[in-house]
Amino acid sequence: MTTATQTTNPIAIGGIVAMSAAASGFLIWLLYFHHASPDYTGKLMFLPALNSVLNGMSAIMLVTGLALIKRKNWRAHKRAMLTAFVFSSLFLVSYIVHHALHGDTLFPHIGTIRTVYLSLLASHILLSIIALPFVLITFFLALTGRFRQHKKIAKFTFPIWLYVSVTGVIVYAMLSHYVH
Repeated sequence: MTTATQTTNPIAIGGIVAMSAAASGFLIWLLYFHHASPDYTGKLMFLPALNSVLNGMSAIMLVTGLALIKRKNWRAHKRAMLTAFVFSSLFLVSYIVHHALHGDTLFPHIGTIRTVYLSLLASHILLSIIALPFVLITFFLALTGRFRQHKKIAKFTFPIWLYVSVTGVIVYAMLSHYVH
């Protein structure tokens, strides 16, 4: 394998970006254009809480992975990061199912708390769209042994992914408190 092939793989990166764009487009359609069937009202109502738990577990594993890599424990770091990825992937599946069945939940209050919620939600959504290709590219680089590149991009991926995981929990907590 040549050095150029080892340092870049534009086809793989392009595929990751295209797949991320398609996934983001699907989620935008699901949230803003899809109309949930009333047949599912009251069913699988545990999914938002599950989503919050999965986001929280992802955040815990991300912080654990960071601590492990700082101690140069590469094997444990890899396991922690793969576990964070699994939690995030399960979250995404659960999130899609919930929104396909129930649609979106609107924040019912007005005033400052609504502004805070909508600002947090907007940053969460925007950064989740950015996080998806970054996470996949970071994993691609690690799994293909391109650790120097992995380390460079992980410095950007980690805080974005952590922010998205933590704000997912906060958004759920705010909705739970003010909707119910």
